[in-house]
Amino acid sequence: MLNIVLFGPPGAGKGTQAARLIDKYELVHLSTGDILRAEIKAESQLGKEAKNFMEKGELVPDSVVIGMIETKIDSNLSAKGFIFDGFPRTTAQALALDTMLTKKHLSITLMLALEVDDDELIKRLLLRGKDSGRADDQDQKIIENRIHVYNKETAPVIDFYDNQNKFKAVTGVGSIDEIFGRLCNAIDAVK
Repeated sequence: MLNIVLFGPPGAGKGTQAARLIDKYELVHLSTGDILRAEIKAESQLGKEAKNFMEKGELVPDSVVIGMIETKIDSNLSAKGFIFDGFPRTTAQALALDTMLTKKHLSITLMLALEVDDDELIKRLLLRGKDSGRADDQDQKIIENRIHVYNKETAPVIDFYDNQNKFKAVTGVGSIDEIFGRLCNAIDAVK
């Protein structure tokens, strides 16, 4: 089973590339944001727990998010693999994900990190903000803060997977097809 963590800062192109990887490798997309919304809409027990935290303006605890991911994996056990998008964001989440997968005799195959320099990220996000109307992509200070938070809090997850020899950096600059080709080469090298 091919299980990929797709990683990178805001504006690196994760969403664009995830869609293409899902089609090529027939993976199930595990986006924590999508899963949270679906569980809340379905009024599942985990969805009710998550909604309770969100209504108080609190982050949904890792245990709840892992529970939701586990439910999604359990309902797709015949899948060829999964692509994790937006998760794990911290080393604690990566450890919890590994623990849960190990119980199912599964593991992360590869963590692919799209690497793009900060100036290019800012340029991309400002452009996306103009096209999409997303307020968080229209203010350069907010964008710079999101990149800073990624570098400070999320990037250490790279070390977690690097220590397991599962980390692969991929240049996230070039055409969409060029970047996709680099990602596929990295995946095909470990398959």
